[in-house]
Amino acid sequence: MAFNTLDDMDFAGRTALVRVDLNVPLKDGKVSDATRITRLLPTIAHICEAGGKVVLLAHFGRPKGRPDPDMSLAVVHPALEAALGKPVAFAENCIGGPAKRVVAALENGAVALLENTRFHAGEEANDKLFAASLAALGEIYVNDAFSAAHRAHASTEGLAHLLPSCAGRLMEAELKALEAALGAPQRPVAAIVGGAKVSTKLDLLSNLITRVDHLIIGGGMANTFLVAKGLEIGTSLAERDLTDTAREIMAQAEGSGCTLHLPVDIVVGREFAAGAAHDTRPAGDCPADAMILDAGPQTVAAIADILASCRTLVWNGPLGAFELPPFDAATLAAAQEAARLTEAGALISVAGGGDTVAALNKAGVCDAFTYVSTAGGAFLEWMEGKTLPGVAALDRE
Repeated sequence: MAFNTLDDMDFAGRTALVRVDLNVPLKDGKVSDATRITRLLPTIAHICEAGGKVVLLAHFGRPKGRPDPDMSLAVVHPALEAALGKPVAFAENCIGGPAKRVVAALENGAVALLENTRFHAGEEANDKLFAASLAALGEIYVNDAFSAAHRAHASTEGLAHLLPSCAGRLMEAELKALEAALGAPQRPVAAIVGGAKVSTKLDLLSNLITRVDHLIIGGGMANTFLVAKGLEIGTSLAERDLTDTAREIMAQAEGSGCTLHLPVDIVVGREFAAGAAHDTRPAGDCPADAMILDAGPQTVAAIADILASCRTLVWNGPLGAFELPPFDAATLAAAQEAARLTEAGALISVAGGGDTVAALNKAGVCDAFTYVSTAGGAFLEWMEGKTLPGVAALDRE
C-alpha cells in the first residue's frame, strides 16, 4: 500500500491530532515501563520542530464507553512530560469545552494530551459525530498507533477520512518492517510459530503456509501436531480434538511448497515448575506420566540450519515453557542464533507478540532483531493476512 508519512505534510502553524498507544504498565500508580512513550518521541519531535502543535489521542484500558477515574490518562501525564522534557497540557475530556480550550491555548511546538477516548461510547462504535468532534480540534491526522490499527474506532479509522492523514514514524517503521517480512520478502522465508494452542492460531497457520518456505512449529501447539502424526506425548498439553485439523494443515503445507518442521527431540519433565527434574528424548518417546516442556538441542540445531538457509524470519511465540528455566533453553538459543545472523547481515528478522517480546528480552536480543513489534493483536492479525482498518484508512491509492 502507499501512504503519506510525516515528510509529506506541512505542520507549520497547524494542529496535528496524533493517535498514539499509551497503554503502559503501572506500578503503585506510576508508569513502570515507558517504552511505548519513548517510541513516540520521534513523531512528536518532528511535528514540534516543524512548527506544529501536537494533540495526543489515546485510550487507556477498557472503560466501556463511560468515564472511569481508574482509567484516566492523567496517570500517564507525568511520565509523558518526563520523556519529552517539557510541559504537556492536559484536557479532562477529548472533545467539547475542555479539549477546545486546551487546544486553543497551544503555541507552535507545544504538546497536549487529551483524556481517554474510550470514555465515550462513540469511540469504539466509530460514531461519525464523535469522529467529527475530534476532527474539529485539528487540521492534520497522524496515526502512530499500529497496535490499535486492527480496531475500526473513531480515533483509529474514522478520523483518517475526515482530515489529511499520514503515518507517524512508529507506524511507518512497523509497516515497512511488515512489508519486508511477508509483503515482498527476500526469500527463502522462515516463520517460527509457538504458543500453547493451535486453536488460537488456525488463521495464522493457514496464511503462513501459503507465504513462507519453512514453517517451524513449537511450544504446546507442536504437541497437537505430534499427536496427529501418531507420536506419544504423555500428559503434555495438546488439543486432541484438533488432530484432524493439524493433519489438514500439514497436507496444505506440503501442497503449497512449504516445509513444516516439528521438534525432533523433546525435553520432558513430570512437573510444570522451574528447575524441575527433566531429561531429553527423541520426539515420540515421552513417558506416559511426563510432559513435554521444551524442544531439545537437536531441534535447536535443525532450526539454526534452517535460519542459515533463509533470508527472512517472522517469529510469533516461544518454543517451550520459556518462563520456567531450564525450559527456556530452546527459545533462547534460537533467538540468539537469529540475532547473530541478523547482525551479520544474513537475515531480516521481524518478531512480535507479548510472549515473543518477553522471550527476546530474556535472551537479550531485542535490539539485534531487524524489527520487534509490541503491537500484540494487530501484529497477529497482520500475520493472519487480515486487513487492519487503521492501516487501510491511510492508503492514499
